[in-house]
Amino acid sequence: VLSEKPTTFTITVTSEAGENDETVQTTLKFTYREKYPDETPLYEIVSQENLDDNDVTDIIKLLEQQAEENLGMVMIFTLVSAVQEKLNEIVDQIKTRREEEKKQKEREAEEEEKQRFHGTPVTIENFLNWKAKFDAELLEIKRKKMKEEEQAGKNKLSGKQLFEMDHNLDTSDIQFLEE
Repeated sequence: VLSEKPTTFTITVTSEAGENDETVQTTLKFTYREKYPDETPLYEIVSQENLDDNDVTDIIKLLEQQAEENLGMVMIFTLVSAVQEKLNEIVDQIKTRREEEKKQKEREAEEEEKQRFHGTPVTIENFLNWKAKFDAELLEIKRKKMKEEEQAGKNKLSGKQLFEMDHNLDTSDIQFLEE
């Protein structure tokens, strides 16, 4: 209670803890008028935590609506209860928004993954171009290997390889023996 004439007091309203113990909070200041409860009390939001300007505006509109509906009755408890419910809704909205952001990030990550593994469509022209490049690369590798073997002295062919390369060798032994 802040004063007796007119009666003024503050009430701090906190939402239920959401995910990761996140809460939203507001402090409401009420001032009774002379003809209360036949007249709405004066109310204002003194402080707030984790609330957007839109949320504060919504809470003030809610207070106006509830005060008008409850004229003629004691209404502070009803107003505070309505604000409590609104704060719980805001925490739920924050949780839902975060879940949506998380799902959106997951969808974007999946799309990036799909794009990474999505290759070029294979057509006859693409394949033939690739095949020509691949064959050229293989031929170049074989040439390099042959040069390395020649330099290392491993280029000695076996007898079978000699006969397969030069068919004149088939008759060379016979000619040698005849001489």
